Amino acid sequence: MPGNKAVIYQGPGEVTVESVDYPTLELKDGPGVNPANVGRKVPHGAILKVVASNICGSDQHMVRGRTTAPAGLALGHEITGEVIETGPDVEFIKVGDLVSVPFNIACGRCRNCKEGKTGVCLNVNPDRPGSAYGYVDMGGWVGGQAEYALVPYADWNLLKFPDKDQAMAKIRDLTMLSDIFPTGYHGCVTAGVGTGSSVYIAGAGPVGLAAATSAFLLGASVVMIADLQKERLDQAKSFGCETIDVSTGDPRDQIERILGRPEVDCAVDAVGFEAHGHGGEAGTERPATVLNTVMDVTRAGGAVGIPGLYVTGDPGASDEAAKVGSLSIRLGLGWAKSLAFTTGQCPVMRYNRALMEAILHDRTQIAKNVNATVIPLDQAPQGYADFDKGAARKYVLDPHGMIK
Repeated sequence: MPGNKAVIYQGPGEVTVESVDYPTLELKDGPGVNPANVGRKVPHGAILKVVASNICGSDQHMVRGRTTAPAGLALGHEITGEVIETGPDVEFIKVGDLVSVPFNIACGRCRNCKEGKTGVCLNVNPDRPGSAYGYVDMGGWVGGQAEYALVPYADWNLLKFPDKDQAMAKIRDLTMLSDIFPTGYHGCVTAGVGTGSSVYIAGAGPVGLAAATSAFLLGASVVMIADLQKERLDQAKSFGCETIDVSTGDPRDQIERILGRPEVDCAVDAVGFEAHGHGGEAGTERPATVLNTVMDVTRAGGAVGIPGLYVTGDPGASDEAAKVGSLSIRLGLGWAKSLAFTTGQCPVMRYNRALMEAILHDRTQIAKNVNATVIPLDQAPQGYADFDKGAARKYVLDPHGMIK
């Protein structure tokens, strides 16, 4: 049995790469594992040799100490890998398959899974609907920023790439299928993006850039992306986005200069609960700023997609209400404009197969647009540090040196 190394959260601001247990077809006790899941058998699971596992902004929230994540938690929910072992109940996935792993863990059997709501599966997390690998309060399924990882319900969860050689040639793009590409796409779909749409996207991090890529794929005429970081705005501009520097003032005024009117058809919040103010408040955390802005700049009768993460527990919040996820949002404004809102985890399986086909047939360049940057597993701590400083990159961990 080979060894295994993984990226471990040690406490606010610190991650390390440590030797950990090799995965087995049973959930073991450990940091963050729900006691009700300890000893859970996984005969329907598969063990993967991880080909790529990406650093996500959601991971960064934990590493900043902005969640209740325990020290010792193995991180990582964006996983692409090669199947090296299957449980006795796995029928269709085979050893040797190269697969994408949706970050949502779903059983495929419950009411929500059968309705396509795989982000809120009822059977994988004893505390609440919905689960993910290596994430706080998500049931304790071990993270995939590692050399090897366990995936339950393999026949249901895993998306097999049709040709391994073709997939490896496009692996930088295909690794985005585990989370940020479907998540950005979901934000746009739920915001109603279509042919000729004008779109405002808050946040030029990887999810925001994926949302912008998705907006173009869906036929948007104008895609505006807003951020505080010049490097990230430059990255958005590199593939055709109009950019809005919210450190200089109200996005509404800048939208009017671009469109000739101050409102858009569709808006996407790709920032989440660590939002900062605009203009003179740009250096101050204002967790409701983006939610209020997207309501303000979306036309009456429009829709807002909210793939940006909001949490129920934020010990680092600036006020007591925000520590339990209570924000001062202008719901009356949204109601008065008859806006539609969609929140929550993206149900990755709703989109990943279609987006895979778009990648394989050269209809999109998601890796280029998010500036995918491959680094070895042992450089993960530096990747986290650089990402935290606002690097306009999507860091892809390559545990086995398999990515050319």
